[in-house]
Amino acid sequence: MTMTTTVDAEQAWQDLQRIRVPQERVYDEIERTAHDDAGATYTTAALMWTFLAVSGLDLPRWAFWLSLTAYVTVLGTLGVVHNRRTRMRLHRSRHSWRSFATFIGGAAVTLVAIVLSGRLVDWLALPFGSLIQATVSAGTFVLFVGPANRWAISTLRDRGGRATDGRTAR
Repeated sequence: MTMTTTVDAEQAWQDLQRIRVPQERVYDEIERTAHDDAGATYTTAALMWTFLAVSGLDLPRWAFWLSLTAYVTVLGTLGVVHNRRTRMRLHRSRHSWRSFATFIGGAAVTLVAIVLSGRLVDWLALPFGSLIQATVSAGTFVLFVGPANRWAISTLRDRGGRATDGRTAR
């Protein structure tokens, strides 16, 4: 038993375009946001630099904890503001495993840069060691974040394309 249905090719093409074009615009916007959002990266690096430079000073214990609290608070506020500012929200495709790998990798690379630059400054007994440590660490952060974010976002378009092919995007 065969069933035949007439299909208007032009109507099918228009239906496909109505679905595909908005989806492509969403992915274009996500990729644009990932490429053009250097402001948050530089602001985070500046905050990190300031905290590391201040933490190298001979501050009383309460002043160190106060600066740490201020650093975490401002960093958290920056994250909340940045998250609310982004316009595109996609179900199950906003973040992939690459996004989480980038976050963990960025934290690891930045921590290693902080520890190694601190040990190098101590070993060489360099003057203004906290400024050197802060500059190396913030520079490492900036150099890692840009390419890592582009790598993490690059698969979202592919994931969305696979979802429209009839498979689920997970």
